[in-house]
Amino acid sequence: MGGAGGGGGGGQHRTPGSPLGRSRRRTRWGIPRPVLSRHAPRGRGGDEAAPPSWTRGSPPPNSWVPPEGLGAPHKFLGRPPKLLGPPPASWVPPRPLGALPSHLGAPPTFLGAPPQTPECPPPGGLGPPPGQLGPPRPPPGGWGVLGGAFLQAALVAGGVRALGLCLRPLGGAFGARAGAAAWVGSAPLAALQLGGPLGSALSTRFGARPVAMAGGFLSGLGLFLGAFATHMTHLYLSVGLLAGLGWALVFTPSLGTVGRYFPAQRALATGLVVSGASISGLALGPLVPLLLDTYGWRGALLLLAAISFNLVAAGALLRPLPVPGETPGPPRDRPGLMRLLRQGPFIRYALAFVLVDAGYYVPFVHGEARAHEVGCDEHHAGLVMAAMAAVDGGGRVAAGWLATRPATPLLRHLFAWAVLTGLVLLLLPLGTSFGGLLALASAYGFCAGAVVPLQFAGVAEVVGAGRLVHAIGLMQMFESFGSLLGPPFAGWLRDMTGNYTISFLAAGAFLLAGSLLILTLPGFFHASQGAGGKEGSPALAPTGPETPCRSALEPAM
Repeated sequence: MGGAGGGGGGGQHRTPGSPLGRSRRRTRWGIPRPVLSRHAPRGRGGDEAAPPSWTRGSPPPNSWVPPEGLGAPHKFLGRPPKLLGPPPASWVPPRPLGALPSHLGAPPTFLGAPPQTPECPPPGGLGPPPGQLGPPRPPPGGWGVLGGAFLQAALVAGGVRALGLCLRPLGGAFGARAGAAAWVGSAPLAALQLGGPLGSALSTRFGARPVAMAGGFLSGLGLFLGAFATHMTHLYLSVGLLAGLGWALVFTPSLGTVGRYFPAQRALATGLVVSGASISGLALGPLVPLLLDTYGWRGALLLLAAISFNLVAAGALLRPLPVPGETPGPPRDRPGLMRLLRQGPFIRYALAFVLVDAGYYVPFVHGEARAHEVGCDEHHAGLVMAAMAAVDGGGRVAAGWLATRPATPLLRHLFAWAVLTGLVLLLLPLGTSFGGLLALASAYGFCAGAVVPLQFAGVAEVVGAGRLVHAIGLMQMFESFGSLLGPPFAGWLRDMTGNYTISFLAAGAFLLAGSLLILTLPGFFHASQGAGGKEGSPALAPTGPETPCRSALEPAM
């Protein structure tokens, strides 16, 4: 009994061979070896109680405390593990969860990045980085490109509208009728649009920056030479052909560059760019009549030439977009243009704006003459044109902002604004006083301005973003026929009828006819996610190395 019970007084004189002695024997690492018998003796009186009994397969006793560093054992593991020896010297603690061995390389940072194709901008312009909320950010230099394109649109549109204010003095100086003088205002528009494919091809070959700077120099040179004209033919060649061609080399590359820098917000960015036309129109509306009264039409053309030379500096802001592996050249341009000419939706889209442009520019070219016809003087006529230009910019920004809403496809926005523009143009002859003409001209300016950004953003909905620059240039070439014939035709109707009533009614009919063609586009009634980040029509399939930048839902034709 004495050997089995262990002695009192704190448990001295324990027999080594007793079960209690075996229970107090410790292993190499200091872990107490549990008693294997089912009945363990306990101490006597005030002696320290013996450890509780434990059988193999049952959980360890609750009083068991593991050594420091081993952690508490799980209840389902049973007996705590027994270490056989010290850890080896080469043992490395486990890596934290998510780390990869060094020989596997760094983990990918963006698993859903789009492929870097020649026509796709880098991921910086497509949206925020993974895990970051907020609107998409443009690539570096995008805001400078937007500012440069804004200045270019302001100077180009300002020069075109300023020529419309000079038609009466020019016709009076050379004894030309309204129809002949109108060619001075429509020829630059036709050259601007007819030179669109040339501007897109040259910007693809040499870059947008040098082409835009060369175009700014040509436009200023054309206006400068027009100041020394001695015949109407000289004005057709200098102001009409040379200045208009220079504007084409500026306008098309700048819009194409902005469309590539801001693919997710293309409609809004285009609206901000073309709203520069309202700033210049608002400034030049009162200024050009003052220049004509002070310096005559020759001095006014010289000052307009000095203003147009600033396009050289604005073109320098078109920073090239770095796209890896892009080696553009003329051999790749021809197949892209030929495929556009064989695409039915694009042809219908271009023909729609041939009809639209046949009536669109009539109020801008003949608006001042209409103001004089209803009894306005030079000052009030300039205010009518300035008001039309001012609200024009508001319409461009408003339409671009509304087009970014995902509720309605962009082509439906374009159709609605084109119909409103045609209806207001039909009502324009009702303005027989300064107040009435001012109100109707302001309404027309707002609706007409809303059409512009949606027209250029709609190109990407029809053909995809991959051939945006080529499509804009080709569309402007088709448009040139409408803008070339529309204002002279309105002037001829005025000469035949004696007033501008029939001229404005015919212009409104052209606009409504063009808007009806938009209904035939495939993306109008059943829309898909287009290239511009909005719902639109199917995009053009790629050929060769020139791959369009399409979204995941955008089918190829």
